[in-house]
Amino acid sequence: MAPRIKICGINTAAALDAALVVRADHVGLVFFAPSPRNVSPIDAAQLGARAAGRIGKVGLFVDATDVTIAEAVAAGGLDAIQLHGIESPARAAELRTRHGLPVWKALPVTQASDLDRAKAYVGAADLILFDARAPVGAELPGGLGLVFDWTLLSGYRAPLPWGLAGGLSPDNVGEAVRITSAPLVDVSSGVESAPGVKDVDRIAAFCKAARRT
Repeated sequence: MAPRIKICGINTAAALDAALVVRADHVGLVFFAPSPRNVSPIDAAQLGARAAGRIGKVGLFVDATDVTIAEAVAAGGLDAIQLHGIESPARAAELRTRHGLPVWKALPVTQASDLDRAKAYVGAADLILFDARAPVGAELPGGLGLVFDWTLLSGYRAPLPWGLAGGLSPDNVGEAVRITSAPLVDVSSGVESAPGVKDVDRIAAFCKAARRT
């Protein structure tokens, strides 16, 4: 079965339309000021209205305040909340209850033992997103084009639904899916022509390559 596809870092109508044309399953709206993909509540409202009922809208947050998350959920009409910082299982569960939305939790991976952290989020999050670990001191926790050893996920028995992120691109997503059997793949920098600038052709190529497997 082909994986579900999330195109993260959508910040323009053109990028959103490109994801819609190729029938991606989710788009990600980034609410993190240091990111070149950051969107304001006004941007989110416009993109959310354009996407409503046509594709899943996932808001990405990094250790955000309650106010920031609530404002973004309302503005963008979000369908899910993705936590990409050091949010605890308790924090994930709290947000899940407060907003009545699925919560995705990104976990950085460098070694097999990192996968075990997913168990702590059973009952607190709805999906775990395994991502490459950012270098020490990096300003961004993801979207850096870094990959981790996909063989760590070969034969992985997940305690809850999961997806794969980190350095995916049209060139390697097929191999990544073959190795990991990931039920969801998440791409950001791999479909860009410059940081924060989505490339329509690369979005199409990514979706085609992911589904070919």
